[in-house]
Amino acid sequence: MIVDTLLAAAEKGAGRPAVADPYRSLSYGNLVRFAAVMRRQVDRTTTCKHVGIMMPSCCAFAGTFYGVLWAGRVAVPLNFLLQPGELAAVVVDAEIDTVFTIRHFAEQVESLPVKVVYIEDLPLKREMVLQYLRPRPPTPRVTDDDLAVLLYTSGTSGLPKGVCQTYGNLRHDVDACIEKARLRADHRFLGVLPQFHSFGLTALLLVPVALGASIYYIPRFVPAGVIDVIRKERISVTLMIASMYAAMLRSKRGGTDDLATIEYAVSGGEALADQVMQDFKERFGVEIVQGYGMTEAAPVVSLNVPWSNRVGTVGQPIPGVDVRAFSDGGDSLGPGEIGELWIRGPIVMRGYYRKEAETREVITPDGWYKSGDMGSIDADGYITITGRKKEMIIVGGENVYPREIESALAAHPAVAEAAAIGRADRSRGEVVVAFVTLHDGQQVSEVALRDFCRDRIAGYKVPRKVVIADDLPRGPTGKILKRKLAELL
Repeated sequence: MIVDTLLAAAEKGAGRPAVADPYRSLSYGNLVRFAAVMRRQVDRTTTCKHVGIMMPSCCAFAGTFYGVLWAGRVAVPLNFLLQPGELAAVVVDAEIDTVFTIRHFAEQVESLPVKVVYIEDLPLKREMVLQYLRPRPPTPRVTDDDLAVLLYTSGTSGLPKGVCQTYGNLRHDVDACIEKARLRADHRFLGVLPQFHSFGLTALLLVPVALGASIYYIPRFVPAGVIDVIRKERISVTLMIASMYAAMLRSKRGGTDDLATIEYAVSGGEALADQVMQDFKERFGVEIVQGYGMTEAAPVVSLNVPWSNRVGTVGQPIPGVDVRAFSDGGDSLGPGEIGELWIRGPIVMRGYYRKEAETREVITPDGWYKSGDMGSIDADGYITITGRKKEMIIVGGENVYPREIESALAAHPAVAEAAAIGRADRSRGEVVVAFVTLHDGQQVSEVALRDFCRDRIAGYKVPRKVVIADDLPRGPTGKILKRKLAELL
């Protein structure tokens, strides 16, 4: 089903540019051959149903991803920002025994309990030439209900949760996004989001390939470099998190001429500050529109579009998707009333992998997914996000749960208690701030605690600031009142 869209794009024009990065480019015909080679490699390497992929956004990721699906397996993109211990937890939970990666990540993957295959070690050029002589293998028979991709997001307990995205979830999200945004085959996409993100995977691989469009990948986001690529490659569609647009504003390079080809600039993953949107339009002549989504919804739920952009909202739901605000008692609320946003439709995940209890907590018997986000919906269906019911912190588009930081800090022998919150940050959207109390007679510095965390959790989760306090604000039962912690800053 997903592989068929790639083959269809190649049938329409095998010589058209498909994917490119600073090191190579592949036409649609060559992307098919790359994927066919990787399909053979997957079959030779493992019999496991789930296959890990750990690469930056690049041509090799695209070819490997389609090769894994072509082999009838489930793709498990891995977050290369995680520490080895965090990656190991994902590998074990996902039940994978093989990871395809590049040597840049050798130190991270070689401690994992898996077989590691480095793309650089494969005779890809020779095998792609031989693929001309081989019959094209059949695509696997799959249904909408079959699992296609397993994407991991941290749980509130700090334990990883695998989001089961089916072929039907992804197919509907792709088709609805194309319809909603009126995307075309002649669009040129800029791929700066990592493919272990649902946003990056769907919007910057599956959507363009379904269109037969081209994508230019940048493995590492550098603001000045992004501006140069947009101008040189005549990019027309950008999809980034808000802090990336903010970083482009801080670059000394670029003006309206550099971004003149942009038709559609989407911000998602975190809140976009009004000032960033205004400054970006003034300097670059581009109006950023906001969208809304989550991994559990494949991920796009709603979108603003340039011809109908309601500033301050995240747009209307994509076709075939219903979004409503509900009270804590489960009552559907009216226009403008704030409640928890629930989502229903074919984009809602099948569930969390091997976590039935957690799945039942968020998906109702009649198919509503409880997002944990608070917001309202106006009479025209435009959604406004007002906050988060959950305590999740979003740092540069990455989901961070306080419990993860608190667990890492609590492991230090001097720490008695720990609590973490998010603090607004113009550059990153939010940053983590932690508060700790110490055991009697113990002493430790803020720097030491941050270094302690850095060895245990990903860099973006490490607190920007650690406040060492004599006590923390508490409620009647002794529970730490996180809403009061900000007052201590």
